[in-house]
Formats: sequence, structure tokens, C-alpha cells
Amino acid sequence: MADRPKEARASKPLKPVTKTADPIISQIGDFRRYQLFYFFLILLCKFGTGWHTLGHIFLAAPTPLSCTTANVTDPCSDECSETEFDTSVFKSTIITEWDLTCNKKQLASLSQSLVMLGVLIGSLVFGMLADRFGRRPAFLTSCFMQLITGLIVCVSPAFWFYCLFRFLVAVATAGTMTTSFVLLMEIVGPKKRELVAILYQLPFNIGHASLAVFAYFIREWRWYQFSITIFSAVFVIYIWLVPESPRWLFTTGRVDKSVKILEKIAKCNRAPTETIRPEIEAAHAALAARQPVKRGTMLDLFRTPFMRIKTICMANNWLVVCMVYYGTAQYVSKLGGNIFISNLIAAAVGVPGTCLCVILTKYLGRKLTLLLSNGCAALGLILLACLSTQGEMVRVACATIGLFGASVTFPNVYLYGGELFPTVVRSSGVGLCSMVGRVGSIVAPLIVDLDEFGLWIAPLIFGAFSILAIVGTLFIPETRGAPLPETLEDGENFGRKKKPAA
Repeated sequence: MADRPKEARASKPLKPVTKTADPIISQIGDFRRYQLFYFFLILLCKFGTGWHTLGHIFLAAPTPLSCTTANVTDPCSDECSETEFDTSVFKSTIITEWDLTCNKKQLASLSQSLVMLGVLIGSLVFGMLADRFGRRPAFLTSCFMQLITGLIVCVSPAFWFYCLFRFLVAVATAGTMTTSFVLLMEIVGPKKRELVAILYQLPFNIGHASLAVFAYFIREWRWYQFSITIFSAVFVIYIWLVPESPRWLFTTGRVDKSVKILEKIAKCNRAPTETIRPEIEAAHAALAARQPVKRGTMLDLFRTPFMRIKTICMANNWLVVCMVYYGTAQYVSKLGGNIFISNLIAAAVGVPGTCLCVILTKYLGRKLTLLLSNGCAALGLILLACLSTQGEMVRVACATIGLFGASVTFPNVYLYGGELFPTVVRSSGVGLCSMVGRVGSIVAPLIVDLDEFGLWIAPLIFGAFSILAIVGTLFIPETRGAPLPETLEDGENFGRKKKPAA
């Protein structure tokens, strides 16, 4: 009698998988146990993107400088022989460490510009590496590079040493962003793809908000940097738990390896495994017959006319959302107040925006959601430009509307871009868009600094770019529920209007 339950469990029937046009999802299911586990596993690396890209807020937190020379008030004047930092809020920052004041004041901002440059380069480099050598090696390299370089920043002996390794941390962080997202998109089916892709952005918002908590309890910049870096040590588990993308292996002709990984996933999902090899081999033969196996490059995104238009319009959306999101957040922080609270508020706006994006993309589609969110950002920012002379509450309300719109756009462009580009150039496409987006985040602080010529200038520029993004979105096809394009030919034909038969 004791053995019957065990026998019953052993003979539990497998769950058949619905066959679709997607050969990978047809073997493992749309979203089952393994994909859920994989989602939470990959989710861990996303917290670091918020910590490392926005950590500068507290690494270079405002630290007032005063002159202790008698009868001299300006600490930057030649008459001032002795200065003193106010360390009542922050015991040490990079400002106090290397005296980044007076004629060296711009160096602090330069260090953050180098971070965004690192994200730009990392998105490009790791995107190409992932398409060329595989998602897994690129992902693992970026994860451990982030840990090692982040810890080295903690012991920086000089400012330029600090800048160099913060730049390298950013390169690695961009690599984790690009490759981890592609890994998820290539293993999740279309029914849950929008949910997974959008919820995947939540740790960034949480990471951004938690910076204020770290900084509140850790007021010394070296220990603060250590606290936001040491979490990356958990990435060692990825060596054993993150396999290569079976979709990438399939598309690049490594059918045997793809089958072995798919069989392991199918067993975890309690799906049949006996038909995986013949079906995958047949699907690959059909794929090869349509177009020989070819490793794509970034240039392939621009070789054909329709793919070129889609790439440019999608990259434009990334440029605008990065510019508007980071620029508006910085514009709000210029209104003053407690640095911990203002950072929490700016980050918190992204959480409901991301959650709303889940609902909108599911029921309205990617395209209409992007049009609405860009419209919301444009409305708030244009109103802010028109009402720039009004009270602080009115301006904050308008800026919040703009920031909320951008927070809905951010997860959507990740999802939309991941579905739009074909498998052979998906990492390169997402990497290119992310790279263009970082140009927007680099330019954003420069636009915000135009407030010295007029409070209306920065929001007007951000609003105008949001309108430009609306126009570009009109040329991008809807991807909701569609199979992921695999080859360059699929990428060119995807979204084209079919000519009626004669």
C-alpha cells in the first residue's frame, strides 16, 4: 500500500504542448515551471542596473563647502586659504575625497557621463558578442566583470582610477541588461512574453529607489559602493543554472545542443520529449531551405528597406525615453528638498508605470501603448514648459505626468524591440537601441542645465522629442502574439502588408 502513491506519481501523465509556428515554444510550452524559475533567476541581475547606473546620485552627493578664513565667505576665492566640507549628512563622497569643487566641480559630472558612455559601449559590444559567440558566455562575462570592477572602485586611490573602473562597471552593467533580456525573450512564449518582459524592469525601479535606503544608512562612499556591488557575488550560481539559449543554438545550426537543452527543459515542464529531436531537425531543415544559416551582424539591421525603417524608428524611441526619463528625473530633483525623499519619489513613479504597462500592452498592444505613453510624456512636459512660471506644486505635477509617461514607455521598448528584431540579430538590435538610448541619457543633463536661460527650455525640448517618438512609432508594426522572426528574411517581411492574390 505504501508504494501505490509513489507509483501513481511516477505514472502521472505528461502535459502536451500546443504546437505553434514557433519550433522552440512548441517543445517546451509557452510559460511553464521552468520558465517561471528561469525568470526569477535572471531577475536577480536586474537590481544592479539601477544601483550602478544611478549610484552617482549619492557617490557624488551635494556636500556644502565653506571657507574658514576670517572675513572670507567665498570658498573658491583666492583670499580663502582654508576650506571645510559640511559632513553632517554625508561623511565622505567623491567630492570630499578628491576636492571636486570650484574649478574642478565639473569633474564629478564628467564621471557620470563616462558611466553613460560605458553603458553605451557595453550595449554595443556585448550585443555583438552575444550574437557571435552565444548568449551564455556574454552574459556570464558581463556578470563577473560587474562584480570585480565594482569592488575595485571601492579602493580607488585617485579620481581618474575611479572614473576608469566606474566606466568598466557600466560596460559590464550594460552587458547584463542586454544579454539577460534576450535570454528571457528567447525562452518565453508569446502569451506571457509581454508580462515577463515588462515585470523584468521592476527590479530597476526597486534598485533605483533602494539607493536612498543604502545611502541613508551608509554615509561613506566607499562602503556605499561596496554595498551595491557585493550582491553580484550571487551570480556565481549562473554558471550551473543558466544554459545557452536553445533558440540561438537552433538558429545558428547547433541543432544537437539545442535539442539536449530543450529535452531538459521539457522534462522540468513535464512535457513530452520523444518528438523534440525529429521536430527540431525538421524545423531546422525547413529554416535552412528558406535561407542558409547565417550569423547576423549589426549592419544587417540596415541592409533591407523595411528592416532599416523599423530599426531607426525603434532606436528613436529608445533615444527619447532615455532622454526624457533621466532628464525629467534630474529636472525634478533640481526643485530641492531632502535628497533621500526626492530620490525615492522619482524612483517610485516607475513602479506603477511599469505595472500599468503590463495591462496596456496585453490588451491594447505594444504600438498603441507606446503612442499613449509618449503622448502622456509630451502632454506633461509641454504643460510644464507653458506653466514654468507657476508655483512649485504645479510644476512638480506636470513633471510627474511626463515622468510617468516615460516610465510606461521604458519597459515597453524593451519588449517591443525584443520581439521586433529577428533571432540572428536580436542581441545586436537591442544592443544598438540601448546604445542610442544612452546617447539620450548623456545629453539629458546638458539639456537640463539650460534652465539658467529659461525654465521652459528643457521641458519644451523633452516634449518635442516625445512628439517625434510618436511620429516614428507609426511606422513600426504591431508584434503582440506574433511568432518571433528568426532569419533576416523574416525580419524584413515581418509587419509588411500582404498583397491580395490576383
